[in-house]
This record gives sequence, C-alpha cells and structure tokens, in this order.
Amino acid sequence: MRGILFWTMTPITLRKLRKTFGKTVAVDGIDLDIPAGALFFLLGPSGCGKTTLLRMIAGFTDPTSGTLHFGTRDVTHLSANKRNCGMVFQGYALWPHMTVRENVAFGLDVRKVKGEARDKRVDDALESVHMGPYADRKPNELSGGQQQRVALARALVVKPTVLLLDEPLSNLDAKLRIEMRSEIKRICKDAGITGVYVTHDQKEALSMADGVAVLKDGKLMQVGDPRELYHRPRSRFVADFLGETNFIQAHVVRHDADGVLLECPAGPLRSSVRADHVPNIGSVVCSVRPEAIRVTRDADRPVGLPPPPLEQVNRLPARRTDMVYLGEVAQHHLMVGDDTPIKAFELNPRVLSSNGQGDPEGGGDDVMLEFDSQDVVILRD
Repeated sequence: MRGILFWTMTPITLRKLRKTFGKTVAVDGIDLDIPAGALFFLLGPSGCGKTTLLRMIAGFTDPTSGTLHFGTRDVTHLSANKRNCGMVFQGYALWPHMTVRENVAFGLDVRKVKGEARDKRVDDALESVHMGPYADRKPNELSGGQQQRVALARALVVKPTVLLLDEPLSNLDAKLRIEMRSEIKRICKDAGITGVYVTHDQKEALSMADGVAVLKDGKLMQVGDPRELYHRPRSRFVADFLGETNFIQAHVVRHDADGVLLECPAGPLRSSVRADHVPNIGSVVCSVRPEAIRVTRDADRPVGLPPPPLEQVNRLPARRTDMVYLGEVAQHHLMVGDDTPIKAFELNPRVLSSNGQGDPEGGGDDVMLEFDSQDVVILRD
C-alpha cells in the first residue's frame, strides 16, 4: 500500500459522556477507552445510542455532559471541521456528476491541496482500495461494493485522525457484505488508523473487530474482544444479542477448586468460568451455547460401554421435539424437564431419512445432553 499510512495512531477516550434530547436519554454516561490503531465496534439494537455516540465522536452532535479526547487533545466541544475525522456513510454520499477521481479528491480540494501532492494522494487512496482502474468512471457505473470502496478512499485521502464508519455495509447484499468485511479490515489495518464502526450486525462485529462495546438503552453493557464477549458474556442481554444461546435456571450449591457447582431441575451442573458477580449461594441463570451441546443416545455408545451415571454433572436427560436440517448443520430442538426448551447444533449431520427431510428420529426420542464446564457461563441477570 503506497502513501496512505498513518504513522500517528490516535487513542480515543470517553468519560461520563452523556447526551439527552429533552427528557430522552440517548447516551447515558459512557466511559470508554478505544486503543490507538484499533478497529473498534459500537454494537447494539436500534435505538441503543450507538449512532448518537458516533455523531458525538465526529463532532456532529454536542454532548450534554462528559468529555471526549483524541489522544491528549480535548475535542469535547470542538466543531467537526476541526477534528479531522474521516466519515464513511451508510448511503455512500458520492457526487453523481463527478468521476471516481474527482469524488476522492473533493476533500483535498476543500483543504486546498493542489498539484502533484494532490494527484499522488488520490492515486494512493484509490490503489489502497483497489479502485485505480475505475478512476474515470461515474458512481452510477459502479456496483454497490465499488461505490463503498470509493467512499472509503475519499475518507482516507485526507489522512484523518480517526475513521468513522456508520453501518457502511447495510445497503449491500449478503454475499457482498461478507466480501467487504475483510476488505474494510484490511484497508484500516494497512492505513494504521483508529476506526470506530457502528453496526447492529453481530457477525460483522465478531468477524472484524479488535474490540466491541455492546450498548442497550444508551448504557454500556460490556466491552471486550469478540471472543470474550461471545464466550464470556456477563449479562443475559449480551449472551442473547451475540448469537443464539440457551438459558437454564439453576441454584448455586457451592464454590470449590473446580469452579461452581449448581443444581437445575434436570440435574447437577458445573461451571469452571470464574466471575466476581456469582453469589455464594442463590438462584442464577446460566448460558450454554447450542454448538457446545452434544446430543447422544444409548444407541450411539460403543458396544459394551455402560452409560454414564445420570448424576454426572453437565449431563441432562432431554426429549427431542424436532430437528431442522440446514445442510452443514442440524438444529435439534429439545425439552429438558417440563419447561426448559434447549437448542443444540450438530455440525455436518450425517443421518437423513429416505425423503431427505431430516433425522428419522427427529422428534419424540429420549436423548442425553452433554457439555463441558467451561461452556456453562453464569450470568449477572
């Protein structure tokens, strides 16, 4: 990648940042540290405050209270044109009467960068997004993915302090969104720039982010890297929002050297996941991801090997009510006890009925559910 390299990477610090619109609290006292050079995601459902937070970082919306710093520079109430942020919008926002080159050069023209310096920066920006051969085309001659690349080049060419992306892939079809995920990540990493990316798409965040902040109703629910948030959610909301999971009501029996022993109506559970919020005793909710559950029957066990005792922890009797075959995965729908529905995923399912509609024992059979103690996560609420 030529030229578009940001040697000074800028951290972003938010302290008690708050925004109200009349009596409505859009962002409620956010404390957040975004590392320099990270591609950081603001993730949450519609109305959670993520776009308002991005607009405050950009300078488009003035905070009601709190502080915002780019590095050591206080930009809390600084106007947008003095922050030197690059912005990539959901709708591309390209000038239809201009060529690709002219669109990319627009920010440099405003900054009065001229001559060879201007041309080189435009060429470097187009090369960085693999759009050099399309420099003389108009936006309506490009695909949606190509237009988004041009929007990225236009944001990068001015060498911004921070790159802000507001749901940049939401207008693309599913296949192109997947392709553009890796491209945006590559471009940001090659540029060495701090990026803040707003989305409600969990897959985008899990596949692209260095760090993620999950928001709900203007509040920060949890911050961490994608693996931490997925495998170690602290709350029911985070566990449920980041993919599918099963919730099991249980009671804490005791803490010991191996973790936490619990009891649920179907049998004993053990969690080896340490967490400060787990009570010494009392009722809790546990999260177990569907892909962590193994569905077994006595017929599946090798001949001569006796079944494990029912009192073995993390081994619950269940009744399968349905099975949905999706090709690479089968979704097993089960019932534990009288009132606990459970979903389990089986990768590369092999057993099909004669009509290809699923497991011949897809419903009504008694099975055992098994999972590891590291996959039992005790939630805060």
